[in-house]
Formats: sequence, C-alpha cells, structure tokens
Amino acid sequence: MEILFTSVGSCQNHNFKLIGKTSVWMFPIYGMAAVINPVHKLIKNFPAILRGGIYTAGIYTCEYISGSLLKRHDLCPWDYSDAKANVNGLIRLDYAPFWMAAGLIFEKILDGTEKA
Repeated sequence: MEILFTSVGSCQNHNFKLIGKTSVWMFPIYGMAAVINPVHKLIKNFPAILRGGIYTAGIYTCEYISGSLLKRHDLCPWDYSDAKANVNGLIRLDYAPFWMAAGLIFEKILDGTEKA
C-alpha cells in the first residue's frame, strides 16, 4: 500500500513515472498490523466509525513509537516536519482518513479469510 500511495503522490510534483518508495524498516512496522485481528474480534459489533477510529489510534501509536525509536538512531525513513498537521514530524493527523480506511479494509480482508 505504501508503494502505491507514494507513487500516486509523486504526481503532485508532476512526476508521472509513478515511482513509489519505502524502506526495509517498514516491514516489521507494517507487520504490527497483525494485532488488528484480535482487536477486530473484540470490537466487531461497534459502529464502523468507532472501529475506524480505534484502528487509526492504534496505527498512530505504532507509527509514533517506531518512528521515535528509529529517529533516535537517525534511521527513520519518514519526516513529516514540513506538513502542517504533524506531531514531532512522526505522524500526520491529516492522514487519519487514510489510516481509518486501511483499518476497515484490513478487517474486511480478515473477515474473508475467516470464511475460507
């Protein structure tokens, strides 16, 4: 998803080569998304907006903590310092709708795998 997001985002700079980028550091960070399954089981009867908010809060927490640890060693592959809605350059509050959608999409994927 990150490759798709960053490649489409490159169009803002009139770069239509659609070159996306990521870092190997992101694999274990995105691997933490595995906690969505047990969380989903606990909150599956909550309204979608509340579930999405819970996923967003969890994603922001993981992003902030992992980014802080990486930044301490000058290894953080992202820096949102130039964005208006950033928190310590580690998270962007304006990305909340994207993270909410990602969490809700992941739970739909998980629902599909449970039925198979």
